[in-house]
Amino acid sequence: MLSDEECLKAIEIMGESFPNAHSSLVADTDFHFLLAVIMSAQTTDKAVNILSPKLFETYRTPYDLAEANVADVMTLIKTIGLYRNKAKYLVACAQKIVSDFNGIVPQSRKELMSLPGVGRKTADVVMAECFGIPAIAVDTHVTRVSKRLRMVAQDADVLKIERTLMKKLPESIWIAAHFRMIYWGRYQCMARSPKCESCPLLKMCAEGKRRVRES
Repeated sequence: MLSDEECLKAIEIMGESFPNAHSSLVADTDFHFLLAVIMSAQTTDKAVNILSPKLFETYRTPYDLAEANVADVMTLIKTIGLYRNKAKYLVACAQKIVSDFNGIVPQSRKELMSLPGVGRKTADVVMAECFGIPAIAVDTHVTRVSKRLRMVAQDADVLKIERTLMKKLPESIWIAAHFRMIYWGRYQCMARSPKCESCPLLKMCAEGKRRVRES
Protein backbone atom coordinates (compact mmCIF):
# COMPACT_ATOMS: atom_id res chain seq x y z
CA MET A 1 0.00 0.00 0.00
CA LEU A 2 1.03 3.63 -0.40
CA SER A 3 2.82 5.17 2.55
CA ASP A 4 1.41 8.16 4.42
CA GLU A 5 3.76 10.44 2.49
CA GLU A 6 2.73 8.94 -0.86
CA CYS A 7 -0.96 9.29 -0.01
CA LEU A 8 -0.47 12.95 0.83
CA LYS A 9 1.46 13.48 -2.40
CA ALA A 10 -1.33 11.85 -4.39
CA ILE A 11 -3.91 14.18 -2.84
CA GLU A 12 -1.69 17.19 -3.59
CA ILE A 13 -1.41 16.11 -7.24
CA MET A 14 -5.19 15.72 -7.43
CA GLY A 15 -5.44 19.25 -6.10
CA GLU A 16 -3.30 20.55 -8.95
CA SER A 17 -5.84 19.18 -11.42
CA PHE A 18 -8.90 20.13 -9.37
CA PRO A 19 -7.96 23.07 -7.14
CA ASN A 20 -11.56 24.13 -6.59
CA ALA A 21 -13.12 20.72 -5.93
CA HIS A 22 -16.26 21.15 -3.85
CA SER A 23 -19.77 19.83 -3.51
CA SER A 24 -21.78 20.29 -6.70
CA LEU A 25 -25.07 20.25 -4.79
CA VAL A 26 -26.70 23.69 -4.72
CA ALA A 27 -28.48 24.86 -1.57
CA ASP A 28 -29.05 28.15 0.22
CA THR A 29 -29.24 26.92 3.83
CA ASP A 30 -27.79 24.13 5.96
CA PHE A 31 -31.23 22.53 6.09
CA HIS A 32 -31.63 22.56 2.34
CA PHE A 33 -28.13 21.19 1.86
CA LEU A 34 -28.97 18.32 4.19
CA LEU A 35 -32.08 17.58 2.14
CA ALA A 36 -30.02 17.68 -1.07
CA VAL A 37 -27.49 15.20 0.29
CA ILE A 38 -30.24 12.82 1.37
CA MET A 39 -31.79 13.02 -2.09
CA SER A 40 -28.45 12.47 -3.84
CA ALA A 41 -28.13 8.86 -2.72
CA GLN A 42 -27.95 6.66 -5.85
CA THR A 43 -28.79 9.76 -7.91
CA THR A 44 -26.61 12.34 -9.63
CA ASP A 45 -26.10 15.76 -8.08
CA LYS A 46 -27.26 17.24 -11.40
CA ALA A 47 -30.62 15.49 -11.11
CA VAL A 48 -31.05 16.75 -7.55
CA ASN A 49 -30.14 20.31 -8.51
CA ILE A 50 -32.80 20.32 -11.21
CA LEU A 51 -35.67 19.61 -8.83
CA SER A 52 -34.39 21.17 -5.60
CA PRO A 53 -35.28 24.85 -6.31
CA LYS A 54 -39.00 24.07 -6.35
CA LEU A 55 -38.72 21.85 -3.28
CA PHE A 56 -36.75 24.47 -1.36
CA GLU A 57 -39.14 27.24 -2.36
CA THR A 58 -42.10 25.18 -1.17
CA TYR A 59 -40.49 24.11 2.11
CA ARG A 60 -38.21 26.89 3.30
CA THR A 61 -37.71 25.66 6.86
CA PRO A 62 -37.85 22.39 8.82
CA TYR A 63 -41.14 23.60 10.27
CA ASP A 64 -42.66 23.85 6.79
CA LEU A 65 -41.52 20.40 5.71
CA ALA A 66 -42.43 18.80 9.04
CA GLU A 67 -46.09 19.58 8.31
CA ALA A 68 -45.96 18.45 4.68
CA ASN A 69 -47.93 15.64 3.13
CA VAL A 70 -45.49 12.95 1.98
CA ALA A 71 -47.44 12.52 -1.26
CA ASP A 72 -46.88 16.19 -2.09
CA VAL A 73 -43.16 15.82 -1.52
CA MET A 74 -43.12 12.72 -3.72
CA THR A 75 -44.63 14.76 -6.54
CA LEU A 76 -41.82 17.30 -6.31
CA ILE A 77 -38.99 14.74 -6.32
CA LYS A 78 -40.39 11.95 -8.50
CA THR A 79 -37.72 12.43 -11.18
CA ILE A 80 -35.00 10.92 -8.96
CA GLY A 81 -34.46 7.33 -7.94
CA LEU A 82 -36.03 5.94 -4.78
CA TYR A 83 -38.19 9.06 -4.55
CA ARG A 84 -40.91 7.39 -2.50
CA ASN A 85 -38.59 6.42 0.34
CA LYS A 86 -36.67 9.67 0.06
CA ALA A 87 -39.86 11.72 0.41
CA LYS A 88 -40.67 9.85 3.63
CA TYR A 89 -37.13 10.45 4.91
CA LEU A 90 -37.27 14.16 4.12
CA VAL A 91 -40.48 14.72 6.03
CA ALA A 92 -39.41 12.54 8.98
CA CYS A 93 -36.02 14.24 9.06
CA ALA A 94 -37.63 17.67 9.25
CA GLN A 95 -39.97 16.48 11.99
CA LYS A 96 -37.06 15.24 14.12
CA ILE A 97 -35.09 18.45 13.57
CA VAL A 98 -38.10 20.35 14.85
CA SER A 99 -38.87 18.05 17.77
CA ASP A 100 -35.33 17.31 18.95
CA PHE A 101 -33.17 20.20 17.76
CA ASN A 102 -35.40 23.29 17.85
CA GLY A 103 -35.51 23.54 14.08
CA ILE A 104 -31.73 23.76 13.71
CA VAL A 105 -29.61 21.21 11.81
CA PRO A 106 -27.32 19.57 14.39
CA GLN A 107 -23.55 19.60 13.84
CA SER A 108 -22.25 16.41 15.44
CA ARG A 109 -22.06 13.10 13.59
CA LYS A 110 -24.01 11.29 16.29
CA GLU A 111 -26.86 13.79 16.22
CA LEU A 112 -26.93 13.97 12.43
CA MET A 113 -27.07 10.20 12.18
CA SER A 114 -30.06 10.18 14.51
CA LEU A 115 -32.05 11.87 11.74
CA PRO A 116 -34.12 9.68 9.38
CA GLY A 117 -32.37 9.14 6.05
CA VAL A 118 -28.96 10.21 7.36
CA GLY A 119 -26.15 7.65 7.39
CA ARG A 120 -22.49 8.15 8.14
CA LYS A 121 -21.58 9.39 4.65
CA THR A 122 -24.38 11.97 4.61
CA ALA A 123 -23.45 13.13 8.10
CA ASP A 124 -19.79 13.51 7.11
CA VAL A 125 -20.68 15.53 4.01
CA VAL A 126 -22.90 17.89 5.99
CA MET A 127 -20.33 18.28 8.76
CA ALA A 128 -17.62 19.19 6.27
CA GLU A 129 -19.59 21.36 3.86
CA CYS A 130 -21.90 23.21 6.25
CA PHE A 131 -19.85 23.46 9.40
CA GLY A 132 -16.23 23.04 8.31
CA ILE A 133 -15.76 20.07 10.64
CA PRO A 134 -12.96 17.81 9.32
CA ALA A 135 -14.37 14.59 7.87
CA ILE A 136 -13.83 12.24 4.95
CA ALA A 137 -17.09 10.98 3.51
CA VAL A 138 -16.59 7.71 1.64
CA ASP A 139 -18.69 7.30 -1.49
CA THR A 140 -18.20 5.12 -4.56
CA HIS A 141 -15.58 7.48 -6.04
CA VAL A 142 -13.51 7.65 -2.85
CA THR A 143 -13.75 3.88 -2.51
CA ARG A 144 -12.63 3.24 -6.09
CA VAL A 145 -9.80 5.77 -6.13
CA SER A 146 -8.41 4.79 -2.73
CA LYS A 147 -8.38 1.10 -3.65
CA ARG A 148 -6.94 1.53 -7.13
CA LEU A 149 -4.13 3.65 -5.73
CA ARG A 150 -3.64 1.14 -2.90
CA MET A 151 -4.18 3.83 -0.30
CA VAL A 152 -6.26 1.30 1.59
CA ALA A 153 -6.59 -2.47 1.71
CA GLN A 154 -8.48 -4.01 -1.19
CA ASP A 155 -10.98 -5.66 1.14
CA ALA A 156 -11.57 -2.56 3.25
CA ASP A 157 -15.19 -1.64 3.90
CA VAL A 158 -16.46 1.94 4.01
CA LEU A 159 -15.64 2.48 7.68
CA LYS A 160 -12.16 1.00 7.29
CA ILE A 161 -11.49 3.21 4.27
CA GLU A 162 -12.54 6.30 6.21
CA ARG A 163 -10.41 5.44 9.22
CA THR A 164 -7.37 4.53 7.12
CA LEU A 165 -7.50 7.77 5.13
CA MET A 166 -8.00 9.81 8.30
CA LYS A 167 -4.95 8.13 9.81
CA LYS A 168 -2.76 8.63 6.74
CA LEU A 169 -3.72 12.21 5.90
CA PRO A 170 -3.40 15.37 8.02
CA GLU A 171 -6.72 16.45 9.52
CA SER A 172 -6.26 19.88 7.93
CA ILE A 173 -6.81 18.42 4.45
CA TRP A 174 -9.52 15.84 5.14
CA ILE A 175 -12.27 17.97 3.61
CA ALA A 176 -10.21 18.92 0.56
CA ALA A 177 -9.04 15.32 0.11
CA HIS A 178 -12.62 14.08 0.12
CA PHE A 179 -13.70 16.42 -2.67
CA ARG A 180 -10.50 15.97 -4.69
CA MET A 181 -10.95 12.20 -4.67
CA ILE A 182 -14.56 12.59 -5.78
CA TYR A 183 -13.53 14.78 -8.71
CA TRP A 184 -10.67 12.39 -9.50
CA GLY A 185 -13.14 9.52 -9.63
CA ARG A 186 -15.58 11.47 -11.80
CA TYR A 187 -13.20 12.90 -14.38
CA GLN A 188 -9.87 11.00 -14.27
CA CYS A 189 -10.26 7.60 -12.63
CA MET A 190 -13.70 6.64 -13.83
CA ALA A 191 -15.15 3.19 -13.11
CA ARG A 192 -15.27 1.90 -16.70
CA SER A 193 -12.80 3.93 -18.72
CA PRO A 194 -10.14 5.48 -16.46
CA LYS A 195 -7.65 7.74 -18.22
CA CYS A 196 -4.63 5.74 -17.09
CA GLU A 197 -2.32 6.66 -19.97
CA SER A 198 -2.52 10.37 -19.18
CA CYS A 199 -2.80 10.04 -15.41
CA PRO A 200 -0.25 12.06 -13.40
CA LEU A 201 -0.52 9.42 -10.67
CA LEU A 202 0.33 6.50 -12.95
CA LYS A 203 3.79 5.98 -11.43
CA MET A 204 2.31 5.24 -8.03
CA CYS A 205 -0.75 3.34 -9.25
CA ALA A 206 -0.31 -0.41 -9.59
CA GLU A 207 -3.79 -0.78 -11.04
CA GLY A 208 -3.11 1.89 -13.68
CA LYS A 209 0.19 0.31 -14.68
CA ARG A 210 -1.53 -3.02 -15.15
CA ARG A 211 -4.25 -1.47 -17.29
CA VAL A 212 -1.68 0.31 -19.49
CA ARG A 213 0.32 -2.90 -19.97
CA GLU A 214 -2.79 -4.81 -20.99
CA SER A 215 -4.13 -2.13 -23.32
